[in-house]
Amino acid sequence: MNAMDAPTAASQPLAHHLLSMAYNNAWANERLLSACAQLSPAAFSAPRVGFFPSIRATLNHNLTVDWFYLAALERELRGAPPDPDCYRYFAEREPMLDCASLHAAQAEADRRLLAYCGAQRDAELQRPVTIARPGREQIDSRLRLLAHLFQHQIHHRGQVHAMLSDTPVAPPQLDEFFCAGEAELRAAEFARLGWSEAQVWG
Repeated sequence: MNAMDAPTAASQPLAHHLLSMAYNNAWANERLLSACAQLSPAAFSAPRVGFFPSIRATLNHNLTVDWFYLAALERELRGAPPDPDCYRYFAEREPMLDCASLHAAQAEADRRLLAYCGAQRDAELQRPVTIARPGREQIDSRLRLLAHLFQHQIHHRGQVHAMLSDTPVAPPQLDEFFCAGEAELRAAEFARLGWSEAQVWG
């Protein structure tokens, strides 16, 4: 995504807010998966209490759901018809078996989401996106699907955060939305990701 082409807070306030949400989503995933990378393989896959039975399973679920919705959003954006085989993204419950592979795949999905949100304009956010679910069509606006995707990620990151509390690795702080007074606390992560505060806030 070219920062010069991204929606600005002044000219496209809703689209820019969604782009800021995508930045926060990618940053939270980076922070959480960097913490998970400190776990042993056994701890990463160990059975734990949660909707999904391990840290690895929960993070894989977030990833495959991202693939599912990103594919639908991107297809509509380029004018392609709904994918009749959209459930293929769930063919494997845990396609990534180690944290490094999962981290890389999630980072790529997050880059796709940033690019998608960077291409949005307020006037286009009500465009319908169709998902060809078996036996029925799901039709929602771009705006609703993006809101759902962000909420889904937040929900399951919270579960992983709780699971980390039962390991030697301290769960990282995730309960903020880029507070202005805490920029220095994320400066190293932003530098690693190649971002600036101006990109996020316009």
